[in-house]
Amino acid sequence: MKILIVEDEIELIESMTTYLQNEDFICEKATNFFDAEDKLISFNYDVVILDITLPDGSGIDLLKMIKEKDSKVGVLIVSAKDSLDDKLEGLDLGADDYITKPFHLAELNSRINSLLRRQKFDGNDMITFNEIEIDPTSKEVTINNRLIELTKKEYNLLLYFIANKNKVVTKESIAEHLWGDEIEMADSFDFIYTHLGNLRKKIKKYGANDYVKTMYGLGYKFSE
Repeated sequence: MKILIVEDEIELIESMTTYLQNEDFICEKATNFFDAEDKLISFNYDVVILDITLPDGSGIDLLKMIKEKDSKVGVLIVSAKDSLDDKLEGLDLGADDYITKPFHLAELNSRINSLLRRQKFDGNDMITFNEIEIDPTSKEVTINNRLIELTKKEYNLLLYFIANKNKVVTKESIAEHLWGDEIEMADSFDFIYTHLGNLRKKIKKYGANDYVKTMYGLGYKFSE
């Protein structure tokens, strides 16, 4: 899952990024209003961690832009202790949750996972698609009650497909969500075929149907 962190405190944004990357999130950073606005216009995200107070603008204005572009994006507001009005305004405008500084990174991670379950998987602790079951806490995947071993990229690719089941996803969107900013340096998307091919082989080996449909000229669809 892909996260944009908008925070002007350098030490805090670096610690959040390091922690969440270790939890297998793809993280991009913006330390001011201008950079955040540019990224939000150019890319799509599953979650935006949004500091309300920025040196060159208001996070509230960014929140309005996020919701105008895609109301399904999860937004977690980061606020100071004494900014109750900002919290309430943010929630009224469509933010999903807020966390108050200072906070523990483990709590931040827990709130993000809770938000993703609500946004992507109807609030379920376990993610199920027919014979495939995913435990997002342990990051374990079972097929027909048998544990399957996946690489991080294969796990994230499967999770992305199930989160977007019955929708056509392009190679570009897959690459962007699994590699973030790094994808801009890629010459082609051939590496996606490798990860996708390995994932399909593994899930079929464990008795699952091949739900990945190639939509020629468009991308892929994960569906029955």
